[in-house]
Amino acid sequence: MSTGSHLTPVRGAVLGLGMIGRHHARLLQTSPAFAFAGAADPGGDRFGAVREPDDLFPSLEALLDRPAGERPQFVVLAVPTEEHLAAATACAAAGVHVLVEKPLAATSTEAEAIIAACRAGGVQGAVGHVERYNPALLELRRRVQEGQLGEVFLIATERVGPFPDRIRDVGVVKDLATHDLDLVRWIGGSPIDLLAAQTTHRTGRPHEDLVLVTGRLESGVTFNNVVDWLTPTKVRRTRVLGDKGMLVADTLRSDLTFFENGVLPTSGWDSEQALRGVTEGNSVRYALTRREPILVELEAFAAHVAGRPSDHVIVTLQEGLETVRAAEKVLESASSAEMLRVRA
Repeated sequence: MSTGSHLTPVRGAVLGLGMIGRHHARLLQTSPAFAFAGAADPGGDRFGAVREPDDLFPSLEALLDRPAGERPQFVVLAVPTEEHLAAATACAAAGVHVLVEKPLAATSTEAEAIIAACRAGGVQGAVGHVERYNPALLELRRRVQEGQLGEVFLIATERVGPFPDRIRDVGVVKDLATHDLDLVRWIGGSPIDLLAAQTTHRTGRPHEDLVLVTGRLESGVTFNNVVDWLTPTKVRRTRVLGDKGMLVADTLRSDLTFFENGVLPTSGWDSEQALRGVTEGNSVRYALTRREPILVELEAFAAHVAGRPSDHVIVTLQEGLETVRAAEKVLESASSAEMLRVRA
């Protein structure tokens, strides 16, 4: 998104100043693409994210009640998942666009209600699946789409680390695995068809702490996700395997590496020459332009709201709904010990 002086900044605000909301507030106050329209959090600004006291409001209602020239054009909803529906409905009724932090809602029914509220209010909505704006994943997807790997066999993600004390309302599936369920669809360019899952409960909470998901996209590409908050070291890795090699993205460092297949022909009888094994080929780590993913996400949504062209697309509410549905199927599969079809 261009941020030149000839463009009118889009007025953005934040509801919720926790671990994610505070970063949205920082960027809305510092990027020339935006005019900061305030932030609201009933618990106050415990991280000191808001520079001017007059920009801090006690509630969403107070934030939306600002004068016409000062009220937000869009609000980032960075509150607990269970509060998304009420907040999105209030914004939509006020004619204010919403960027909802992932997951879109706690249930698919609530996600559908958010979509209906935005449609009724005539406002734009998007979901904050910020991993789609990670430079390593953007480049990985571009190369996959251009055919660098040839036929894709597998998309695999690993998202593990220590337990985040900020989490109270959901388990690892809806908090973290929703990233990966969205990524496999986005990278693979196809909806999830089938999946099977296993979960474990180790921290004494009612919600799961680890999930293993195996599945298949409608295109036939297989995938697997390993997600937990039980591991003492943080790993964020996405691997795409094809017949020409493998791309591996380390999204903590925004690094992308290509491992090329070497080919070792079988020696011996002619009938065996059709069997070829893969050997280690050349590898290269790409030099990438790195920009903060949350800023790229905010710029993309602001451009969408303003009707301006952008180098990046938003994650639609419908895509967010499909990810919530997939997460529900993951939990259902883990409970029933069955492989399930995601799309009816």
